[in-house]
Amino acid sequence: MNTHRPLRPGPVVCVGETMAALAPDPLGPLDGADLLRVDIAGAESNVALYLADHGIPARWVSAVGDDPFGRRVRARIAAGGVDVTGVRTDPERPTGLLLKDPGGHGTRVHYHRAGSAASALTPDVLDDPALEGAALVHLSGITPALSPVCRALVERALRPDRPWPVSFDVNHRPALWAGRAAADVLRPLADRADIVLVGLDEAQALWGDGITDAVRVRDLLPGPRVLVVKDGGHAATAFVGTTGHSVPALTVRVAEPVGAGDAFAAGFLSGLLRQLPVDRALRLGHLTAASALRIAADHGPLPDPALVAALLDADEETWRTAAID
Repeated sequence: MNTHRPLRPGPVVCVGETMAALAPDPLGPLDGADLLRVDIAGAESNVALYLADHGIPARWVSAVGDDPFGRRVRARIAAGGVDVTGVRTDPERPTGLLLKDPGGHGTRVHYHRAGSAASALTPDVLDDPALEGAALVHLSGITPALSPVCRALVERALRPDRPWPVSFDVNHRPALWAGRAAADVLRPLADRADIVLVGLDEAQALWGDGITDAVRVRDLLPGPRVLVVKDGGHAATAFVGTTGHSVPALTVRVAEPVGAGDAFAAGFLSGLLRQLPVDRALRLGHLTAASALRIAADHGPLPDPALVAALLDADEETWRTAAID
């Protein structure tokens, strides 16, 4: 078990790449599209935006190119109430780009991010004034896949003598690990974090079919003080020490699942930072995930505050039968 680093007042600092994102408009297969809609996409900035929606001070630390996409990314995230003063502009490298390709079996994502500004982030980004006074630093398993220096950044952020607690979303992206063993990198990184979020399907893909349930994931990752195992549209289980708390997912009309994991992470972390009981934090995670599930973009409006408050306090039967349209 890691040394206990309590959450404290202050901003959540989210470190990682955000790209410009192009998606067919209207949604459909990319090869048949006449028009593309420009948006932004980034796991860590998604978390920052949803934290800000919940009234949690959030900072996004990264790098973008000195180009129109970079300016768009920075402005869009700042408009969501996130502090972007820790974002660097790289005059020599471009802003990353992804293309969404919706189809009958889900949405494929094509990345154009090799050599991007954010892929050149080095461990010294952790010395930026934006990290001073952080209540929590949020990272994901995407960053160590981008480059050796980005992996070194994450390694340093998780050093034993770090001054702040770290949350780590495993966020396994197989396309970023071609020819490399993601499992051997992500497991020790996750096990050194204070709070970890991982999908059961991710854990199975990374570490074997023998991982049949959340308890097996906890056996594999004993280090984090808090471990959340998400089982898709079924439930999420949070372990605090060895004690598990499981909350079923809500019934939601799904437009696209991309971004839902980031939204869940932000909702759950918001709950912890507001000192809610763990089961209520899980509920807030599910409610926030519904915001992303209902739209084609990664970031959508939270459900009505009155509905959120009512469902956080609802009895278990009311929660289980609730539906978000």
